[in-house]
Amino acid sequence: MSLSLSGVVDPDAGAVSPHLQALTVPTQRGADLPRGVAEALAAVDAASLVSLVQELVAVPTVTGSAAESEGQHRLEARLRAAGMDTDLWSVDLAATTSDPEFPGMEAPRDEAWGLVGAWGGGDGPTVVLNGHLDVVPPGSPELWTTGPWDGTVRDGRVLGRGTCDMKGGLACQVMAVEALRSAGVRLRGTVQLQSVVGEEDGGLGTFATLRRGYRGDLAVICEPTSGGLVTAAAGALTFRLTVPGRSVHASMRLEGVDAVEKYLLVHQALRRLEAQRNRDVDPLMTRYALPYPLSVGTVRSGDWASSVPDLLVAEGRLGVALGEPVEQARAALQACVAEVCAGDPWLSANPVRVEWCGGQFASGSVPATSPVAQLVSRTHDRLHGRVPDVHGVPYGSDLRLMTGIGGVPTVHYGPGNVRHAHAPDESVPVSELVDVTRTLVLLIATACGVS
Repeated sequence: MSLSLSGVVDPDAGAVSPHLQALTVPTQRGADLPRGVAEALAAVDAASLVSLVQELVAVPTVTGSAAESEGQHRLEARLRAAGMDTDLWSVDLAATTSDPEFPGMEAPRDEAWGLVGAWGGGDGPTVVLNGHLDVVPPGSPELWTTGPWDGTVRDGRVLGRGTCDMKGGLACQVMAVEALRSAGVRLRGTVQLQSVVGEEDGGLGTFATLRRGYRGDLAVICEPTSGGLVTAAAGALTFRLTVPGRSVHASMRLEGVDAVEKYLLVHQALRRLEAQRNRDVDPLMTRYALPYPLSVGTVRSGDWASSVPDLLVAEGRLGVALGEPVEQARAALQACVAEVCAGDPWLSANPVRVEWCGGQFASGSVPATSPVAQLVSRTHDRLHGRVPDVHGVPYGSDLRLMTGIGGVPTVHYGPGNVRHAHAPDESVPVSELVDVTRTLVLLIATACGVS
């Protein structure tokens, strides 16, 4: 069955529905739950969640690969089998990447598929569950103690590439909807599950989903937060520096200009800029020793061992502070490089070129007092007996697209610790998978309403 777009909120509408402002979640442990919701909560079991995570991990959906598209088709079949109306479409890459607001990408790709599943359809609010299916490459196999695509269970954790970032969270979203449907719950509103690709290198999938017209009254992205509540995400801008030199035979080194040595002047200045940009940070980011990192990830120079290198190309990532305009962050790095060039005779005549490429993540946030943050917090407290810690994260995410372009109040809340993401033996605790899924069950029922 295809999902009709007739019920999609107008793309220009970003305000939270008025009745969401009045939503409350009873905190008493013995308070009655809406009809069928207790059964849905009881139906959430660890074995089913682990099985689904393993099923998702088994498909190596590396960003931009053919397996990424295969994963979207497999998940669409699962959503359809669960009774959701689905919309699976081929993203028009030419039109999407030429959009003036396109957030950029780094991985080459020939195709991309969008996927939205919806269930409900009444006149109540729409709850969006957004998650990305793509993962980063596994890296060196020697660093793993298990196969990166095996989904091995060890010591109460599921191991494998993407278990933490964020197939574990995506599994929680799918299982929450399946548990409610199996319990016979009927929603007054709609739950919309958005599975996106290209998140790891810029946000192609969420951008395309928003451009297709999908919106909601609130959204939860199940990025790893260890059961905490993330209301703000910093930004990250990919940059390229091209440093010129002058090549000569290595035996005549002093007669040339070593591009590596000139780059080192720039690198030292970037470290000073990083320290300056991290002196005064938002309270949501004080838990991090370095909230807004400035990192150079690749350096390429020279083409012959016996020649002085005449060119160096470095690519890196500039952290964007919460609330900082992207243009202001770019200007700070460009001014830093220009100052270095002005102080060096060679570089003043042959300046370093600064380019902005790849993923361009702005920062994004919602107030901790917003309805979506309060709803997640109270729901978590209702089920697990504690108010989740509220903080920001130092990495870019699709939150900024949902809140910015989409106008949808959005938070992160999911299983796993981001320190395990992108690492060998990446993993997610089974207990957190269960807890997050149960929170989503009650959140959907509360926000959408049960008839």
